[in-house]
Amino acid sequence: MEKNTELIALCENKAKQWLSPFFDQETQEKIKAMLENEDKTDLIESFYKNLEFGTGGLRGIMGVGSNRMNIYTVGMATQGFANYLKKNFADREQISVVVCHDCRNNSRLFAETVADIFSANGIKVYLFDDMRPTPECSFAIRHLGCQSGVNITASHNPKEYNGYKAYWADGAQVLAPHDKGIIDEVNKVNVEDIKFEGNKELIEIIGEEIDKVYLDLIHGISIDPEVISRQKDLKIVYTPLHGTGMTLIPRSLKLWGFENVHCVKEQMVKSGDFPTVVSPNPENGEALTLALRDAKELDADIVMASDPDADRVGMACKNDKGEWILINGNQTCLLFLYYIIKNRQAKGLMKPTDFIVKTIVTTEVIRKIAEKQNIEMRDCYTGFKWIAREIALSEGKQQYIGGGEESYGFLAEDFVRDKDAVSACSLLAEICAWAKDQGKTLYDVVMDIYLEYGFSKEFTINVVKPGKSGADEIKQMMTDFRNNPPKELGGSKVVTWKDYQTLEQRDANGNVSKLEMPETSNVLQWFCEDGTKISVRPSGTEPKIKFYIEVKGTMKCNGCYDRCTSEANNKIAEIKKSLNLN
Repeated sequence: MEKNTELIALCENKAKQWLSPFFDQETQEKIKAMLENEDKTDLIESFYKNLEFGTGGLRGIMGVGSNRMNIYTVGMATQGFANYLKKNFADREQISVVVCHDCRNNSRLFAETVADIFSANGIKVYLFDDMRPTPECSFAIRHLGCQSGVNITASHNPKEYNGYKAYWADGAQVLAPHDKGIIDEVNKVNVEDIKFEGNKELIEIIGEEIDKVYLDLIHGISIDPEVISRQKDLKIVYTPLHGTGMTLIPRSLKLWGFENVHCVKEQMVKSGDFPTVVSPNPENGEALTLALRDAKELDADIVMASDPDADRVGMACKNDKGEWILINGNQTCLLFLYYIIKNRQAKGLMKPTDFIVKTIVTTEVIRKIAEKQNIEMRDCYTGFKWIAREIALSEGKQQYIGGGEESYGFLAEDFVRDKDAVSACSLLAEICAWAKDQGKTLYDVVMDIYLEYGFSKEFTINVVKPGKSGADEIKQMMTDFRNNPPKELGGSKVVTWKDYQTLEQRDANGNVSKLEMPETSNVLQWFCEDGTKISVRPSGTEPKIKFYIEVKGTMKCNGCYDRCTSEANNKIAEIKKSLNLN
């Protein structure tokens, strides 16, 4: 890292404030070692900024410093959050919150710290007795009539990370103006203001009683229980990747009627070190290695993996050659919405006011389905809090029947307001049973969708740029794209440019129109005349910039899939060249 005298001085000054008696001895020793080290990289990375609420709340590497997850940054966030809640709900005799956590190292410590601080501020806390899926935290807030909640999780991030998700009374992650309001309060907090000494009388431990109600409600979203009873021996291989899914997903599958569920033994072990995977992310094929090993041995019908906080699901099935293949997040979202719409129609459950939601970076094939079936589809920003917002806006007026995003998150119900792998795994098993009942696999159903609605191939490129220098590079890349938007991509003419920072859309004729979105966001999109769509955005939770590429093709028969995929891959390679991403 380049020596930057001003930055080092700033970080040293901030670090010295952590040598006060308000910080424990171990923390102070680590700070002293950083200050004395000639290499100032660790010092800068730990103190060059304060952890901030992004699209996923607070998230960072665990360690000492203002830019790290530790009991002090968690403490300041919670004290500020408590202060904000007391201002917002001043008329309430008793404010209450839910506190939940995942399997990660320090997650229980952070959750208990959060519970102590809320209770010390006179706020009633419902603390889960052990790790639970993220969607159950969202459910419990609504079920218990709480004003907010906190979930300690870093989702699928590497093991060095932990995080802090803030939820509001509707069970959704915090949106404006509350996100900014909480940050303002957090920024006023000094470490000496944190009330670490909890009031045990205000902390209530919860668990099984919430699990039962939640699982019963999830069972209620099953569309075709009869197909499950006919296919109850469907061979399912499931892995929680050492995480929270192990607490409820096997139970949910059993409750739905599936009797042949095989859990990957080595990964049914709770561990924040994720010892059997390089990355605990079901988007990565490597994470499904052990599950696929078991699936081959058992000749399974489907493989499912939930990420460590069990809000997303990855899956694999056999293709037409009998080979195991991964189904990507866009295809999974397609499968869910196709099945929900088709089978609600078949059962006479569909109403004219029903609607679905996708994010702006998710496949446009969903739009084709919605248009053909005459169902309202809404586009929203990346992050499930935006899907939750759409549900809230129509509550009591229109019925939400499903929504998802390309990053393997789906929500089939409205009594939870975050993506839910517990319901998604259960519904996915039902879709697989429905396909098998017709002599088909899930792969066959994906082919049916492409034949009816058009072929699409999606590809995401993550350009990782860690640290302060990386953040500056990402910012410059976005500036360059704004100043010099592409006129063609991979040989295809760009005909529409969307900038969600200015909320403007421009077409090839120079016409400018307004984008109707709830707020601005640092996202650029380019649409080509052949249906190609490119979206670019910096990640809100990780040090990277993401490129989402979607290219189209025409599929006239099931056997055309390989040809379409090959042509699409060539096209993607050309687009990568156009964007200098090789």
